[in-house]
Amino acid sequence: MLNSDTMTKQDWQRWQFHWNNALAACKSHGGSAEPLATGPPATSKEIEAIEKEVGSKLPKSLRLIITSYSGEVQVSWQLPDEAQRPETFREIFSGGISWSLKRIKEAENERRGWQKNVFADPKDEYDAVWHNKLGFMQVPNGDVIAFDLKGGDDPPVVYLSHEDGECHGYRLGDNFIDFVDRWTRIGCPGPEDWQMSPFLASPQSGFGTDSTNASEWRKWFGMDAQQD
Repeated sequence: MLNSDTMTKQDWQRWQFHWNNALAACKSHGGSAEPLATGPPATSKEIEAIEKEVGSKLPKSLRLIITSYSGEVQVSWQLPDEAQRPETFREIFSGGISWSLKRIKEAENERRGWQKNVFADPKDEYDAVWHNKLGFMQVPNGDVIAFDLKGGDDPPVVYLSHEDGECHGYRLGDNFIDFVDRWTRIGCPGPEDWQMSPFLASPQSGFGTDSTNASEWRKWFGMDAQQD
């Protein structure tokens, strides 16, 4: 597992290779894609300000990425409506990954809003999944990708669905770096859970980058070229 202790500059370069590869693959299908955008690393002062606002320390691997490599990343692609996807991937129409130190507060505020106004009962099995989390990535449909704060100083990444999504509570990665690494290897389809689901074998599996579905998706999409 790639984590804050093993992440290297070469891994960061590999991520960028895969992101650009995904953008090119989408364009080869007649789709649209925005150029990869990255921002400068964040400062300790900026991180402390966000931590104060959200009332929680940022996870170890997230801190490493935003202080050593980039405090903001934007990758975005969208397939055309007429793209003839294999049946397994019929729900996949877009992809990309987006993180920003500045937007963590927005994601966490959205999570807190859902918890307070809709999923307030920690004794309810569905509601409980929204508790003890730190949102860091907003999903266009209103869902949230978050850290499970019960997981120590480098907690796992989980999916929070506000409308009974099939992947509610699913673990997407063992920590932030593992999450980004796994998702990046398949071109970041999503971020809605129904676009991710072909690559999530079980609630605890994370993205199966070596699965049959992942291999078939990369072949169809055009991401066979690997830099591993």
